[in-house]
Amino acid sequence: MDSDTLQVFQSELTCSICMNCFLDPVTIDCGHSFCRPCLSLCWEEGQTPRSCPECRGIAERPHFKTNIALKRLASLARQARADHDHRSEEQICETHQEARGLFCEADQTLLCGPCSERPEHAAHSHSPIHRAAEESREKLLKRMGSLWKIREEMKIILNQEAKKTRSLKNYVSLRKKMIIAEYQRMLLLLREEEQLHLEALEQEAKEICEQLKESVLRMTQYREHLKDIYRELTAMCCKPDRELLQVRKEVDSWTDLAEMQKPQPVNPELTCWPVTGILDMLNNFRVDNILSRTMTIHHMSLSEDEDDASVMFRDEHHGVSRQPQIVDSVVSWGTRAFTSGRHYWELDVTQSSSWILGTCKDISITETNISIYSEEACVLFSKKVNNHYSLFTNTPPYIQYVKRPLGRIGVFLDYDNGAVSFYDVCRGSLIYSFLPSPFSFPLKPFLCLRSL
Repeated sequence: MDSDTLQVFQSELTCSICMNCFLDPVTIDCGHSFCRPCLSLCWEEGQTPRSCPECRGIAERPHFKTNIALKRLASLARQARADHDHRSEEQICETHQEARGLFCEADQTLLCGPCSERPEHAAHSHSPIHRAAEESREKLLKRMGSLWKIREEMKIILNQEAKKTRSLKNYVSLRKKMIIAEYQRMLLLLREEEQLHLEALEQEAKEICEQLKESVLRMTQYREHLKDIYRELTAMCCKPDRELLQVRKEVDSWTDLAEMQKPQPVNPELTCWPVTGILDMLNNFRVDNILSRTMTIHHMSLSEDEDDASVMFRDEHHGVSRQPQIVDSVVSWGTRAFTSGRHYWELDVTQSSSWILGTCKDISITETNISIYSEEACVLFSKKVNNHYSLFTNTPPYIQYVKRPLGRIGVFLDYDNGAVSFYDVCRGSLIYSFLPSPFSFPLKPFLCLRSL
């Protein structure tokens, strides 16, 4: 084939995009052919509709099969060009003075015929340069196809990620509305619960007040009845001896019956209604291991007089006994003092019927009297009054007409808003909440259990 014919032959097998012989040629709808890699790169932006790079005709199909005949012709054209180029740039083996026309796959080197038969190369696979180059092109094309496939997959993933971003923004906007609606619904439910709670409290208080009213009436009537009996007994005491002795047994039965009919006082006790979600909310501010592990034994006196609620702490190794009713007690103080923030902790009072807990000014307690009614303390305490244990709070002093907790008591300190609240953990209910009053000093938790 003369050079002019070869040039025409090669031009017909040249890709109009890269201006090289076809690599894995494909023929599109309009009849023009291009290298698959060239066409893929040309169409990579995903333009719609896809058009022929040469005639701008519309390509209906997105994918095309390899034009096998054209691929073989392109391979022949490359071989013809390589043969023409090798004549002028032929590599000659310096040892055997022959052209290096073979390729050693193992050593990746060019060899002449005699060199390929030497012991160091004899066991290796050798092939003509053109065939080895075509095989290498095929391997590269496979790798390129794999990379392009991954790239196309990444394009799909990228589109999905972009959609996710838009979808997420829309979802976040929708979720904000959902959350707002949920909190409004919860507030509505809590308002309804609050109303039911207040109505139940009002009704229960009304019933207890009626019981107290009836109790007062019974006790008043009983006192009058006792007065009448007393008056009759006074008259009997003035009777003659014989007559007095005859009615003594009858008088004894009167007095015994009167004592048996003695009305018992009413101990008002309101139901502790649980507040939905209160403990879940408080646990967001939970502080564990709030008290020191070192338990200090002190003497503690707590007067049973409702008007005298001072607490006396005294180290058992110092001083002498103080009255009234000094008993051994266990006192635990907070591991640290609080000066800001919100804090919630729970204390166990299972092992004691008489206890004091809460917060107080951070001070040393050795040889110290602390008045519960001091404004430096916010406490809840349980003490025995008239053979009945009741709850009390300080500043202002109140008896708490609710069931006494038998397990854990929760304490919530909102330092910044000057509030301290107590909760019955088992029932999930409020015991007492002090009215907000600003704190101007560090506060330490404490727990005092009287040993029984």
